[in-house]
Amino acid sequence: NESKQRIDFILVYEDESKSASEKKGSVMRRKVSQKTSRPLPLLSDEDVIAKEPEFFTAPFRKDQLKCFFVKDKEQFFTPAMRSRMAYYILSRAPYEVRGNVKKFGFNKLLDGGVYKAAYPLHDCRFNVKSKEPSCPNERFLLFNEWAHPKSFYKMQPLDLIRKYFGEKIGIYFAWLGFYTVMLTLAAAVGLCCFIYGYTTRESSTWSKEVCDPQIGGEIIMCPQCDKICPYWRLNSTCESSKRLCIFDNYGTLVFAIFMSVWVTLFLEFWKRYQAKLEHDWDTVEFLQQEEQPRPEYEAKCIYERVNPVTQETEKVPYTACGKCMRVSCGIGTVLFWVLLIIASVVGVIVYRLAMFITFSSNLHSHLNNRKELEPFKEYVTPQMATSITASFISLIIIMILNNVYEKVAILITDFELPRTKTEYENSLTLKMFLFQFVNYYSSCFYIAFFKGKVVGYPGEPVYWLGTFRNEECDPGGCLTELTTQLSIIMTGKAIWNNIQEVLLPWLKNLMFRHCTQVSSEKVIPRWEQDYQLQPMGKLGLFYEYLEMVIQFGFVTLFVASFPLAPLLALFNNLCEIRVDAWKYTTQSRRAVPEKAQDIGAWQPILQGVAILAVATNAAIIAFTSDMIPRLVYYWAFSISPYSGGSEHTMAGYINSSLSVFNISHFSEMKRPNEEITPYWFNNITTCRYRDFRHPPGHPNQYDFSIYYWHVIAAKLAFMIVLEHIVYFTKFILSYMIPDVPEALKEQIKRERYLTQVILHETNIQHFKELMKPIADNLQSEIEEPELDLKV
Repeated sequence: NESKQRIDFILVYEDESKSASEKKGSVMRRKVSQKTSRPLPLLSDEDVIAKEPEFFTAPFRKDQLKCFFVKDKEQFFTPAMRSRMAYYILSRAPYEVRGNVKKFGFNKLLDGGVYKAAYPLHDCRFNVKSKEPSCPNERFLLFNEWAHPKSFYKMQPLDLIRKYFGEKIGIYFAWLGFYTVMLTLAAAVGLCCFIYGYTTRESSTWSKEVCDPQIGGEIIMCPQCDKICPYWRLNSTCESSKRLCIFDNYGTLVFAIFMSVWVTLFLEFWKRYQAKLEHDWDTVEFLQQEEQPRPEYEAKCIYERVNPVTQETEKVPYTACGKCMRVSCGIGTVLFWVLLIIASVVGVIVYRLAMFITFSSNLHSHLNNRKELEPFKEYVTPQMATSITASFISLIIIMILNNVYEKVAILITDFELPRTKTEYENSLTLKMFLFQFVNYYSSCFYIAFFKGKVVGYPGEPVYWLGTFRNEECDPGGCLTELTTQLSIIMTGKAIWNNIQEVLLPWLKNLMFRHCTQVSSEKVIPRWEQDYQLQPMGKLGLFYEYLEMVIQFGFVTLFVASFPLAPLLALFNNLCEIRVDAWKYTTQSRRAVPEKAQDIGAWQPILQGVAILAVATNAAIIAFTSDMIPRLVYYWAFSISPYSGGSEHTMAGYINSSLSVFNISHFSEMKRPNEEITPYWFNNITTCRYRDFRHPPGHPNQYDFSIYYWHVIAAKLAFMIVLEHIVYFTKFILSYMIPDVPEALKEQIKRERYLTQVILHETNIQHFKELMKPIADNLQSEIEEPELDLKV
């Protein structure tokens, strides 16, 4: 009964208010269609979750109430709409006036501690049906048909989600579900590429040469650091070269091109699906018709300006100069934090350089002294140990900086004072994503495009800060390290997010219930039970979108180095959908329903990531992997006049990819110590290193050879050609796939036409009803003289 009174109060308040909050809701006139069909196994039974009927809709106007299909006044506005209207009123309700200072909005009272909380109520318990006949039990239905683990295989009931939580949450789950479905194809292709690489790793010619004792076992490699690093045989990296074959093969090239096309199809088909949702959920013209200024914006409107559209005077909170100053401060703060992230990345690089020296001097001796660690000797190299520890340190730094920058970004956006909530969220989204982009991806960009690129040669290495020798790639290549970095960050991020989203709210609610000892719904009323749940954050779905978009970046930007990334993302998303559903239905208070037309600023961000992904994957294949050097050797250097054969072959590639260095050219500061020199290192005058340089004794010894310039030219040509082909394909696909289906365009035009006809006919009918008494009076005045003459 109290719930019913509350709803009646909100409805009366809405009728009496003249604010622009008169919402476009389920304003109904005529039913379009209501079909019944046999339920599919993946869909919820329509007897359990009834299908929403479709209606022609129009923005609600009280003076045209007769135009609308009002079957039941109490059910005309859904609970979500009423909650939204109540929130609009409460956020602008004045509570104190002192002179010219007017205080309003319950948000300030919440911040000041006058009220503890304000939230819409859940309609029932999530695991027990309400006994009230008027209760729709939507929360119970959502838990059983959506959030419960037994329903993991079912499609999401998006219409019910939208009806209960609002369009904003509904469109998030629609996007997440669509993204997950599209990932299935990418995951399947990526898994096939991984299987192909795994099965061919033993048959790779250059990997065989590395592992062959007669080839790789006879090649002595130069030390990778000064004085404390020993000489080593190439075949000691046999397992690393096999691991590299799994990811560095021609299947990876095909998969990278496929993913560039996939991401275009994903974005284009999402636009079409989003357009259908806009039509079905009546948000096509939402932004133009309904969105109102934020209360924080209205409270500070003290300046006047002429509206360029209406040419009327309106209040604004700042002048043009003041707005420029606020935006400039925001940009400056963001750039400062970006530079801080870059400084942290430099710190991690210095750590890598310092720890590589430590691992090089102590790791092998430690493994040799421990017999139980002997099997890991071939797998654990100084480069790998440095890479793994640095990856974990990067992950910790990322999490710490995220928590700090979050508060800074909110303060900056509040200072900028955007007009509407959509503008506020878009501004905050751009700031946070720019920061997160640098924070999460900077270490991956370093490994992919900078590490091991400028190292010099053993006689004259390149030093950082004049002290630390620039690190080289793992013997298996930098691609293996990039794969390790991606797998650690993606897995660690997913685990940490699940702890934050599931474990912490569950523990907090459990402790709260234990302290209050609530045993059943009859003990305390509904609003007290909801108060024990976790509040929705002020940013709402922001972190849910951010988590998925960061994952989208890992899946697309570096997929050429890690074909299993889409598969990991698919498994994570399948859990994410149900975890978020469980969190919203069982562990969180009901959010204030909000309308949304689309996913907001995330759409252009996804498009930007998709464009950048083409360049990064092309660069990874060209400059990080060994694919281009192998192709150059196969087609240009494996036959005469460079070799004695007459057919193309990969035999001899390893020898041709290693340059020669005379150990007598080591200076005393760089020459390895004699106590770490291997026992087998006798009467050896040269060592090898990864590069394409002239051998000692050549007129241009240790300068880049013609092979090097062939490889550089091939890399640049490959990258330019691949980028242009993929970009052209993306452009053609974008042009051929319209954002809105033609059938939907025609349907929207048809419904707008019929709506205008209905309103026009109703206005004419209303006008006739108003004019009928006047017409009757005129008719009677005309007929009275005629009656007198007849008499």
